[in-house]
Amino acid sequence: MSLLSYPIGRHAPTEVFGIVEIPKGSSNKYEFDLHHEVFVLDRVLYSPLFYPCDYGWVAGTLSEDGDPLDILILGSEPTFPGCVVATRPLGALAMSDEHGTDYKVLAVSCRDPRYEETLTLEHVSRHRLREIEHFFRVYKDLEEKEVEVKGWIDQEQTYRIIADCHKRLTGTVLNIPPPGGGLR
Repeated sequence: MSLLSYPIGRHAPTEVFGIVEIPKGSSNKYEFDLHHEVFVLDRVLYSPLFYPCDYGWVAGTLSEDGDPLDILILGSEPTFPGCVVATRPLGALAMSDEHGTDYKVLAVSCRDPRYEETLTLEHVSRHRLREIEHFFRVYKDLEEKEVEVKGWIDQEQTYRIIADCHKRLTGTVLNIPPPGGGLR
């Protein structure tokens, strides 16, 4: 099965599959080549930085920029490019760059007991959220590319973004739980 046709998950948008492109701690920017369906080294980051968590895309989605919806996965250990991770979305970081508005869903691994009680953005330390914001604010500076970090979006809005991106790809409408309904 192609990673591009991997399903979003039976419990979407409250639990979705994330496909990892870049492991936590890497300075390599890998991209999944949609045409050839392989991982390609796009570049090594120009700045002396590393990805603060696993980075990839939400399976079964298509953003307005023509790529799948981005996801950041908090977990105890880095995984690897192509790893499929069951995740629980907490919120999203709203940004814009040379390609327009961009959302990065922040989620936790559903298979990591250290994140079992992390259910919303409020359960993530403020410092951790600031580290993620800082990374995305400066990671393209030495490439002389503009990036604007607009701030965090709550879980309910994130569910709508996931649902919209899934509908854009598949035409299927996801049921969005009422406020507080996505929590276990």
